[in-house]
Amino acid sequence: MDILRTIAYQPGNNNNKMCEHSHNKSSETRRAKLEDSSHAAQEMSRIISDSTTGKCYCRGKVLGKGGFAKCYEFTDLGSGKVYAVKIIPHTRVSKPHQREKIDREIELHRALHHKHIVQFYHHFEDKDNIYILLEYCSRRSLAHILKARKVLTEPEVRYYLRQVVSGLKYLHDQEILHRDLKLGNFFINEVMDLKIGDFGLAAKLEPVENRRRTICGTPNYLSPEVLNKQGHGCESDVWALGCVMYTMLLGRPPFETTNLKETYRCIREARYSMPSTLSPQAKHLISTMLAKTPEERPRLDDILRHDFFSQGFTPDRLSASCCHMAPDLQHTSPAKSFFKKAAAALFGGKKDRAKYFETLNKLTKEEEDIHRLRQDLRKASISNLPCRQATEDGANKQQIRDTIRMIVRGTLGSCSSSSECLEDSTMGSVADTVTRVLRGCLENMPEANDIPKEGLNCSFQWVTKWVDYSNKYGFGYQLSDHTVGVLFNNGTHMSLLSDKKSVHYYAELGQCMVFSTCEAPEQFVSQVTILKYFAHYMEENLMDGGDLPNVTDVSKPRLYLLQWLKSDRALMMLFNDGTFQVNFYHDHTKIIVCSQGEEYLLTYINEERVSTAVRLSELLRRGSSPDLRSRMEYALNMLLQRSLES
Repeated sequence: MDILRTIAYQPGNNNNKMCEHSHNKSSETRRAKLEDSSHAAQEMSRIISDSTTGKCYCRGKVLGKGGFAKCYEFTDLGSGKVYAVKIIPHTRVSKPHQREKIDREIELHRALHHKHIVQFYHHFEDKDNIYILLEYCSRRSLAHILKARKVLTEPEVRYYLRQVVSGLKYLHDQEILHRDLKLGNFFINEVMDLKIGDFGLAAKLEPVENRRRTICGTPNYLSPEVLNKQGHGCESDVWALGCVMYTMLLGRPPFETTNLKETYRCIREARYSMPSTLSPQAKHLISTMLAKTPEERPRLDDILRHDFFSQGFTPDRLSASCCHMAPDLQHTSPAKSFFKKAAAALFGGKKDRAKYFETLNKLTKEEEDIHRLRQDLRKASISNLPCRQATEDGANKQQIRDTIRMIVRGTLGSCSSSSECLEDSTMGSVADTVTRVLRGCLENMPEANDIPKEGLNCSFQWVTKWVDYSNKYGFGYQLSDHTVGVLFNNGTHMSLLSDKKSVHYYAELGQCMVFSTCEAPEQFVSQVTILKYFAHYMEENLMDGGDLPNVTDVSKPRLYLLQWLKSDRALMMLFNDGTFQVNFYHDHTKIIVCSQGEEYLLTYINEERVSTAVRLSELLRRGSSPDLRSRMEYALNMLLQRSLES
């Protein structure tokens, strides 16, 4: 069997393509070396002429080399246009089946036209070589970028994978399998667009019974079914994509070992390590793509709907500096103030931590009052209240209740209710109020082993579904009353009410414009279209986040999102009436803090999606489980981080 290797236009590629038994053909290796010497002698001419078109090209530097060919930079002397040109000596394709393979590659590639596929332009021959003119990608390949960078960030991986999936979906729609997806075959152009290239091993998709049984591709990226000679399908390309994602995030392929037989054994068993440094979403997506059984792997559309993409920021564009250094993604985001990463101060350097604790310990006059009240609570031994005798002095009881109410309400002054105080507030004052309430509770709450059970009948709105599409439009969510809202990247907000006909538009805090979907003002038509898209997507693809009843108090003001913030662990959402919700990714738990008259209510949705609602005053009196306390502390840290970065 002949060697099935084609060019991967980058130097020093250690993951050479191979076909079964190719490494045993020493005679062919010796012949190849002789042909290399002959080829080198023939390459002395720097001016190459195409007799079919009359064009002349100047041969430049070598871009890469493979088993059959070398790739050079070519400049059209007439137009100045630069190409990547694959040069294949006739001596390398002297056998009929070798020439057929090159002809098949040309015919397949020349018919492909897609933004994320290397463009095929032209091919011609002279007496010595075959020349294939391809799109020139000046930033070389992802293999070069990873070699310089060692690892890539998750936003970068999302950026590149979206483009790979787009190009690969086009190929699969054309019933073409690439069969050699790897970093060295993903080329990057001047503006950092990714292009899938090297179609030397590509083949038409065949019915299962007629699929090719040849073991070909790059060893580290071969799928179990290919190694087991069960044939290539679209699932094999998805497997390779999982290997690519793993490699970008960790700097090495998942099945790489020092021994090829051991690598193959690991692949057949789908056995690889999953370091704790990966996010839960990244781990889950990789594990689905590297499922041992092909049928269990996701389709390409399912990949883009995965939490790794929907719950993470994807930049619209990467700077060329990303080829050699990590990007500063805080400055590339079109909605910087709405999704800065939380907890940088908590996990950053000394200066960040010092700034964080300085803010944490800085008390306003109101907070000093809370501090004094805390001392009063300690004197009153509030943590022992459940054990008090029924004969306790009534006046003392009332004093303690008043003290609790003042702390929980965050010393809201003369307002009769928190919603009244917040209704016409700025985003900062809403966040500050919630911060004071949450901090006041945490600083005074005794330790306990479980969450108090109150059996409350609650009526409030909360977020049941959400999707992050801030790389293009904004952040979308669905409330428990089936209202759908979008906080757009330009800072405006639009809600589609549950009747799917009425739209509320907020250009500024507290200022609302109401119109119907069928009579939207011309300047809002595009936003209404996007709003409907969000609504349809969440309805079709997402499930509700807990067991809370979908009931709301129609007398309360309409809820709309002021701000959202994501860390590597949780999503925070802050609303105009002071409702504050935090969703934790890894176990899908949630906490919701909202006002109920003169009280604040906290609802906790656990891993089993079962909810428990309790007044903050009851938490202050009886304490909370360590599990809930830790989540409350993390939520407070996110709020404090928001104030640091605003």
